[in-house]
Amino acid sequence: MYATRVLRQAAAHAERTPLIRFIGKRSVPENVDHTPQPHPASPSGALPSGFGSGGNSHTSFSSYRDHAQQHGPLRKTIGAAGGIGAQPAAHLGPVEPPKGIYFDRNQLPERFRRVPLTAAEIEAVETGGAALFG
Repeated sequence: MYATRVLRQAAAHAERTPLIRFIGKRSVPENVDHTPQPHPASPSGALPSGFGSGGNSHTSFSSYRDHAQQHGPLRKTIGAAGGIGAQPAAHLGPVEPPKGIYFDRNQLPERFRRVPLTAAEIEAVETGGAALFG
């Protein structure tokens, strides 16, 4: 029933030209500055103090990535000799979070935890709110 309309619309759009026009060919810049820069929206407009020196010796993301830890060193290779599983997890570092950081919502202070739902709220959710007007 609608096949004719669809074919007419397809024919009308076959001759369509896009409204966006790109100037010139795509090109990759020859030299790109990879030095660390502050984010354009940062409030201070500067890198953190001590960036690249002292305790924070990472001057690039790749340098940081090589030393980052997420449940153990990220750069470990998978394999029997010295890879994942070659040493016990206790050797990879502590699992306890620093003070003020929590792994689970239930570890937060009571005022930040979720309030348990009442029976009336559960009923309202299950009926889509229809029980409120009945």
